[in-house]
Amino acid sequence: MGHHHNHHQKGHAVSRKNLGISIVLNTIITIAQGVGGIVSGSLSLLSDALHNFSDVLSLLISYFAHLLSKRKASTKSTFGYKRAEIIAAFINAATLMVVSVFLITEAIERFFKLQEVASELVIWLSLFGILANGLSVVLLKRDAAVNMNMKSAYLHLLTDMMASVAVLLGGILMKFFQLFWIDPLLTLIIAIYLIYVGFDLLKESTKVLMLFTPKSIVVKEIVATIMELETVKNVHHVHIWQLNEDEVHLEAHIDFEKDIKLSEFETVLGTIEEKMNHLYGINHVNIQPEYGKCDSKSVIVQD
Repeated sequence: MGHHHNHHQKGHAVSRKNLGISIVLNTIITIAQGVGGIVSGSLSLLSDALHNFSDVLSLLISYFAHLLSKRKASTKSTFGYKRAEIIAAFINAATLMVVSVFLITEAIERFFKLQEVASELVIWLSLFGILANGLSVVLLKRDAAVNMNMKSAYLHLLTDMMASVAVLLGGILMKFFQLFWIDPLLTLIIAIYLIYVGFDLLKESTKVLMLFTPKSIVVKEIVATIMELETVKNVHHVHIWQLNEDEVHLEAHIDFEKDIKLSEFETVLGTIEEKMNHLYGINHVNIQPEYGKCDSKSVIVQD
């Protein structure tokens, strides 16, 4: 069986320092807004604090997952810990959904039991949240563009910054117009938005964990490209999956027109590997060569 690797990295080195700074900032925000929400009686500020607490957890998970992903493979873990960051992205997205459901429940209850809120405290703490989360968003933005794990952390921080903006506006409306119903309304809006941004990331990370074919790749196109080679008679039993952010794997059985030499197969394999990487971004190609083998040649994909 021929197995070629072509390690073209799509990303760059993720900054652990920036991630560490974001963890410290969000821990401070969580404590300040949690205490402030209790003192002021603001549900939206408490929801922001709860969201920030989920940020701290997600950032910690992202941090340790990134460290794990750099550990080398061994005989017990032949892929190493390359999937740790994908698992982190899944956990972070799932926590967003759970937190959102809790906030929606609390907001609905508060609508029927409106409470006066100490709006000045809400205003100052939401401003602090905007500044601290804004800095964290800037620190992680570059990494989020190329890394699913960092994207999950970035989305947590971005949505929390936007939530703090909403809480600030709500604090101003409560201070000058005594519109205390705005507090649960903002909480409801924040929660719905969290579900909106979290669902897509949850779906994408689930697809990777389930070994689904990457959405940019069409299996029939892969087969057609390989079939263009003169020596290839049939391509079947194809599997394509994404291991992590940088690695896409292809394995397939190829039936040849004639009983070629091993050296000839190596040449064909090199051509396939180059085409797969250049046209589809597949950087791990694993081919099982066959000639006259009695198996189903019509089944392109099978377990």
